[in-house]
Amino acid sequence: MLGGGVEAGDDAVEAFIARWRASEGAERAAYAQFLTELCRLIGVETPLPPTSDAEAVTYRFEYQVKFRDPSGASTTGRIDLYKKSCFVLEAKQSRLKGQTKEILPAQGSLALAEPTGPRGRRGADRGWDVLMLNARRQAEDYAKALPATHGWPPFLIICDVGHCFELYADFTGQGKNYVQFPDRQRYRVYLDDLREPEVRARMAAIWREPLTLDPTRHAVRVTRKIAERLAAVSKALEREHDPEEVALFLMRCVFTMFAEDAELIPKDSFKALLRDCRDNPTAFRPLVEELWRVMDKGGYSITLRTTMRRFNGKLFEDARVFALERAEIGELLAAAEHDWKGVEPSIFGTMLEQALDPAERARLGAHYTPRAYVERLVVETVIAPLREDWRHVLAAVQQARDAADHRKALTLIEDFHRTLCETRVLDPGCGTGNFLHVAQELMKKLEGEVLDAAGELGSRERLGGIADRHVGPHQFLGMDTNRRAVAIADLVLWIGHLQWHFRTRGYAPREPILERLDHIYRRDAVLEWDGWPVPQWRDGKEVLPNPRRPAWPEAEFIVGNPPFIGGKDIRARLGGLYAEALWVAHPQMNESADYVMYWWDRAAELLTRPGTKLRRFGLVTTNSITQVFQRRVVQRHLDGKKPISLLLAIPDHPWTKAGKDAAAVRIAMTVAEAGRHEGRLREVISKALLDSDQPEIALSEQKGRIGADLAIGPDIAGTRELLANKGLSSRGVPLHGAGFIVSSQEAGHLGLGRRPGLEAVIRHYRNGRDLTGRSRGAMVIDLDGQPAEQVRNRFPEVYQHLLLRVKPERDLNNESYRRENWWLFGRRNTDMRSFTANLQRYIATVETAKHRVFQFLDRSILPDNMLVAIGLSDAFHLGVLSSKLHMTWALRTGGWLGVGNDPRYSKSRCFDPFPFPEITRSAEAGDPRAGRGTRFPT
Repeated sequence: MLGGGVEAGDDAVEAFIARWRASEGAERAAYAQFLTELCRLIGVETPLPPTSDAEAVTYRFEYQVKFRDPSGASTTGRIDLYKKSCFVLEAKQSRLKGQTKEILPAQGSLALAEPTGPRGRRGADRGWDVLMLNARRQAEDYAKALPATHGWPPFLIICDVGHCFELYADFTGQGKNYVQFPDRQRYRVYLDDLREPEVRARMAAIWREPLTLDPTRHAVRVTRKIAERLAAVSKALEREHDPEEVALFLMRCVFTMFAEDAELIPKDSFKALLRDCRDNPTAFRPLVEELWRVMDKGGYSITLRTTMRRFNGKLFEDARVFALERAEIGELLAAAEHDWKGVEPSIFGTMLEQALDPAERARLGAHYTPRAYVERLVVETVIAPLREDWRHVLAAVQQARDAADHRKALTLIEDFHRTLCETRVLDPGCGTGNFLHVAQELMKKLEGEVLDAAGELGSRERLGGIADRHVGPHQFLGMDTNRRAVAIADLVLWIGHLQWHFRTRGYAPREPILERLDHIYRRDAVLEWDGWPVPQWRDGKEVLPNPRRPAWPEAEFIVGNPPFIGGKDIRARLGGLYAEALWVAHPQMNESADYVMYWWDRAAELLTRPGTKLRRFGLVTTNSITQVFQRRVVQRHLDGKKPISLLLAIPDHPWTKAGKDAAAVRIAMTVAEAGRHEGRLREVISKALLDSDQPEIALSEQKGRIGADLAIGPDIAGTRELLANKGLSSRGVPLHGAGFIVSSQEAGHLGLGRRPGLEAVIRHYRNGRDLTGRSRGAMVIDLDGQPAEQVRNRFPEVYQHLLLRVKPERDLNNESYRRENWWLFGRRNTDMRSFTANLQRYIATVETAKHRVFQFLDRSILPDNMLVAIGLSDAFHLGVLSSKLHMTWALRTGGWLGVGNDPRYSKSRCFDPFPFPEITRSAEAGDPRAGRGTRFPT
């Protein structure tokens, strides 16, 4: 018996094809039997009998789903064949010319045109394809109606019973971009194709383990091995040569390896050259120089003894070749032995950057952005609106066809294709081009469907030829300050473009192979000055004259992953000169805002600028976007005269691979559009394999207006500080000098217990770890309000201690107050000192902690700046703050921080706007502890 994992032999395949070739016209009667026999043919389990519990059997015929309309009413639909986490299959059956067709109730959104031509092969009469298009739309609707707990199936299968299957895949789990699988040439599996063992194996994998067909799963391991080889060569060359020139040399080698596998140059010719040069290293430089010179101009190559295509572009212009030793040539040969047609550029770019950057090489492959993460944002930002446009065009095309106006129908498709080929995508912090490459690939897949639709109307693909009008690298614009990254991004886009060209057309593009483009700019996206990138020297010091925001290239979509630098780290990471110029150029930004928010602010501004062509932007930020200084940036644009709306928000999502050499980062994703719209809030409900190359993330979803706090519901972000709470809360003291902290034993050496008055200066001190674990018993030297001369006279041991332990560090501080007042804390924190002055105790909580706890601290204890101090001293207020109500409020209004995703208690968002309940006299009478000790604020 077949169906238990045993595949059919040739005789069974021929019998199946012969049996079903003659079947037509009775879909309801035929499809279940046809698919059951197909399962046996490809060696997979047959569908299970249904039960009354839909969740008990999720691999069955006629699986029931509910469609809900905006009014709340629902209708029932039935999926022809469904297998959870694998596919939704919708079956139809066309007829041959002159035969009858079973007419069923209308399904899908297109009118059914009777097919009169031969089924499934290209021709001018494409009624059959309208039938299949209806079925695809119906399958997408079914997938959308599945229970949320099922997730989106990776495959949609459209089946013309006894004739053909169409395969569409979306491996991202979003359901937004089901595309032809594996490509435009092979997504249709005809009955005759089942003779091929690899076709049957592919079908079986869809039934058993569909995610194994995700091409990115096979690319990571190979790509890392290639990058390791290139890193070895780069390391050897950098001993004597400029790293930038080495990088460009190796990128030419990379493209040449790709070109031979794609047969843009004779197949295996570069590998043969490397094998010869490995035995004769002195020949490497002259032979490769001649080869690249001819590749640049075209003509006859003496090295390869053949006429070469003209590549042109900038890659091989004045190409420099380095002499290599036998070992390095061997490394290049080992890299060339891999199948370069299958390299995943979105991964390769990052790893190539690491291979060519000495600072990153030690962490080769340790962190790159998983393809699924990139695709999640690109689909929402770029592809979803383009596909919506395409759906509207198809509806208009069908109306024209119904009216027998085929010329108008074709014109509509041609106009959409022209628009698609003029649509620009900008990544203003592009790095090695991952987001741009994914956007290009997904737009190329959409272009394939557009060209197919044109073919159904009789077009011979006169439109969209790669030499004429096509989706290509010229549409994908990038900005980055790193010269090496800019060159890699350009290379990644061209490799990705050519890969897709060969997969869909199978022939070489018209010469020149590489266009001379200036679409990836070496430019700082948020700051420029006169003479950028070199600082100017004036009056004996460096300056950045006339700092300003640079212009961004015009584009219809902006998407990307700008640099992650916290607002408090901008000066330290980028330098004081740059930080000061940045703040001058962006007066609307708070200096505490994270660096990435400068990109967000600029994209939001461009979205509402008069005459803008920008339709949407989608950016990755750290998950601290919900914290106060980031939130203010978002709120300003949501509430602007020309408002924008968040169409998608994922407030907390794992990002980089959490390996031993990688800094794990939690991020947020936001997609915005001009106007007032509802959006979709998605939150992580489960995650697995985060330390692998294929992390698995499951997301929940709810719809509604998304606020600046990346939440749906009441506008918590719009709450304001209450006068009753003003001045009652503050962070603790920022020391800015570890030398202020002493142990009790050190305090004794400094005179505590011996020198009068020192007990008011050396105080008990607590930080977050002291409150959440066992206290260290640390003490701190607090000289607030005392001049240095007075300290030296009254407490000479303390003065000497600070002179040796604090002053050297403070002398290097950028802030004049801290340099000049080196014996004092970095900030006085007068608010906290004021509200605790007349209390015997006060309430404190750790600003960022997994578990929120409020507790009393004695007035003698000085809190660290990572504690939030609250100037209330009675148990009633401690109870309110510890209540479920306040805890829920704090989780909603506060931010989240770090890889642990720990809640952050921001006093300005969590305490200042919180409305405390009023204390009634009856409550005071009933509980002698209530309300005693302080007057409750009103």
